[in-house]
Amino acid sequence: MNRLLWAPQAWVDGRWQDQVLLEVDGAGRWARITAGLPCPPDAQRLAGPVLPGLVDAHSHAFQRAFAGLSERRERDSDDFWSWRERMYRVAGQVSVDEVRDIATHLFHELIEGGYTQVCEFHYLQHQADGQPYADPLAMAWALRDAARASGIGLTLLPVLYERAGFEQPALRPDQARFRLGADEVWAASQRLREQADACFDAGLAIHSLRGAAPTSIHRLARRAQGWSGAIHLHVAEQTGEVDDCLATTGRRPIEWLLHEGLLDARWQLVHATHATPAEIEGVARSGAGVVICPGTEADLGDGLTDVPGWLDAGVPVSVGSDSQVTRDWREELRWLEWGQRLARRQRNLAAAPATGQAATAARLFETARQAGAAAAGQPSWGLQPGARADLLVLDDSDPALAGIPGSHRLDALVFSAPARPWHDVMVAGHWVRRAHVQPGRDAARLDFAAVMHRLWGGA
Repeated sequence: MNRLLWAPQAWVDGRWQDQVLLEVDGAGRWARITAGLPCPPDAQRLAGPVLPGLVDAHSHAFQRAFAGLSERRERDSDDFWSWRERMYRVAGQVSVDEVRDIATHLFHELIEGGYTQVCEFHYLQHQADGQPYADPLAMAWALRDAARASGIGLTLLPVLYERAGFEQPALRPDQARFRLGADEVWAASQRLREQADACFDAGLAIHSLRGAAPTSIHRLARRAQGWSGAIHLHVAEQTGEVDDCLATTGRRPIEWLLHEGLLDARWQLVHATHATPAEIEGVARSGAGVVICPGTEADLGDGLTDVPGWLDAGVPVSVGSDSQVTRDWREELRWLEWGQRLARRQRNLAAAPATGQAATAARLFETARQAGAAAAGQPSWGLQPGARADLLVLDDSDPALAGIPGSHRLDALVFSAPARPWHDVMVAGHWVRRAHVQPGRDAARLDFAAVMHRLWGGA
């Protein structure tokens, strides 16, 4: 049976509209959205203005157990590669039950941060010695269980990962848990999709060009011919990766993907930090999207990608929480813009007044909303008929919004920090947060704290 909701304001068709009636169908999707209507007597009146939730397009859930614990330097230098070695301590120790506890806590935090769907780039597959579990998808089911416990939607992306570098034939011993070949990735994704529902689905992922041989990448691409799901890939995150790819293949990473004819609208290039104008143009022609993770890229010292270049080329740009040092899309969008301001010593670089997009926050939010659909394997996303019925209800008592004109509310949410968590959150027509309360939230925090004590109690 359909239900009616009514909001004093809602973000519809890329702008705030007043007196919005939203109808949810029995499948948890929007059946009808109409602005300019007074609240009917049979509608639920929402507590404040409404935004669509966003897709967290790139997540490594287990890395939540490492966030905040790599901020000391005891050598002459520290970079992505030394961070990665330390992160492997977590990857090598956590059990299936602990991954479930870590992810449940994280997914609650992501809901608090305004995400209603998460794309989990899942490469922690096997037991610590590299042997498969009795059920090879034990870790994957743990992540699905965590998503269900929190209420967030999940797109699970089993990862092709088979070698330690361009010139390495296999993974290192401390990477043994990650091993999965092209056929195994395809089989895992198809088995996961047998359990798909409104809040759970699966796609495909390739760790990186350094982590998978060209023959395996092409083999997976052939298996996926005619398949509509999302395909994610780390690419060009580090200059060292670019240099190694050039030395081995004669081409830069994104250039290689374009030359091989692999990219189309299903592909999501994660990070794409070091991209040339020609590569940006090529990605735009292919229809592929990019997933930028500003919090993690800043934390790891990756560098800054050309955000205005991607936007102006019309490339879909979504955001992700990645290593979980930030878990709120408002902060990711803020740093997506602020990084460019610091590098170029200009302001509002993501705005495009010539095309009627003068508001920086609105342009960033809209591209993340639209691009998130493809990243999650969803046909559409946002407050529009046919999309999943997800929404965020703002807390009107938020001091960050005090006195802000309604037309500038999104600007303040992104650029006037800190902001309060959302008053209410809906996923697929079900409330997962009401009046700042999420069922199971406190228990999840305690379970996470117990895992952290085991991992780090003697640190």
